[in-house]
Amino acid sequence: MIKAETQNTDWNVFRTNCPTRQVLNCISDKWAVLVVGCLLERDRRSGELRREIEGISQKMLTQTLRALERDGLVHREVFPSVPPRVDYSLTPLGQSLGQIVDQLRQWSEEHIEQVLHCQEQFDAEEL
Repeated sequence: MIKAETQNTDWNVFRTNCPTRQVLNCISDKWAVLVVGCLLERDRRSGELRREIEGISQKMLTQTLRALERDGLVHREVFPSVPPRVDYSLTPLGQSLGQIVDQLRQWSEEHIEQVLHCQEQFDAEEL
C-alpha cells in the first residue's frame, strides 16, 4: 500500500505497478465520469443522480459513489432526519477533475456526428 504522504515524482501510468493506474481506472469508468459531470453542476442526492443518469442501477451508483468518495473526489454528507438525507458533492479535488470531464463531454457532443460518420464508413468497408 502506498502512503498518502509519499511524494514520488516518478509516477508513470504506463508502468504496470504504478498506483496512478488505479485512479485512471476509476476516473475513466463511464459511470464515474457521468456522476462527476452531474455533481459539477450542483450537489445532489442519490435519487437525483439516478434519475439524471439514465441506465445506472442503484447498485452501480452506490459502488461508483463509494469509489469516488474513497479517492477523495466526492464528499458524502448525512443529515439527521427521518428518513436520513444524504447529499453528495465534489471535493476541491473532484472539482478539478470535473473541469476535465466537462471538456470531454463538450468534445463528445461537438464531434459525435464525425465519429458516427467514421464508424459507418469503417463498417461499410468491412463488408
